[in-house]
Amino acid sequence: MNRFSHKHSGRSPLKGLLIPLCSFIAAMAALLYGLSSISDVTASEQKKSLEAALSRSIMDCYSTEGAYPENLDYIEEHYPLYYDKDRFYISYQPIGSNIMPVVTVIDKKP
Repeated sequence: MNRFSHKHSGRSPLKGLLIPLCSFIAAMAALLYGLSSISDVTASEQKKSLEAALSRSIMDCYSTEGAYPENLDYIEEHYPLYYDKDRFYISYQPIGSNIMPVVTVIDKKP
């Protein structure tokens, strides 16, 4: 009996690759799903942080100057407010000098 001679069992060489290939595809799909959910959480946290910074800057202006800022440009010029303008849009609607303005932060890239 020759132990180095192989009897051809009729199995295709692709059948041996099927399980590792499926495992690789499943692992890559899980990785991409995890990365996208991390990205969503990060964007949400950035928005919350920007809303808090805006509120803080508006209140700082009111407590220092006795009136709410007239527009967003005034806040950016006189108070430390930096944000990604390509990522977020800020709607700033002043109501009066002694009434807090309506501020809405919109994420441009959902």
